[in-house]
Amino acid sequence: MTAAAPDGFPGSPFSVLLCDDNVMLLETLSEVVQAQPDLQVVGTACDGEQALQLAHHYQPDLVVLDVRFPGGGSSVARGIAQCSPASRIVAFSAYDDKGSIQQMINAGASEYVLKGVSNRELLAALRRAASR
Repeated sequence: MTAAAPDGFPGSPFSVLLCDDNVMLLETLSEVVQAQPDLQVVGTACDGEQALQLAHHYQPDLVVLDVRFPGGGSSVARGIAQCSPASRIVAFSAYDDKGSIQQMINAGASEYVLKGVSNRELLAALRRAASR
């Protein structure tokens, strides 16, 4: 589900599914992403089951996924890779330990972004993932 692209942008915006158990963070992320003409939020999920249902339904271009997501970030990433194989996963975490990073990369994440980075850095990671 994508909308027509705004003037000056080729094609449709990239569809984005946001997954985090912190509702306030989800709202903020949604506002930041939705403000971009080349990105469109198609859904938000607060747990693994909901994330998998929305990924299957919307087949989003991008998924921002909390590493410590209820249901297990890496497990949910693997599930998304199965039900929506074209989706690019951006792992989003408060943890920068090598084990968490490697676990998410092994599960299919193409980017790993620390919570608290600037909006510009987060958006750059989304665009990098979309271009792969």
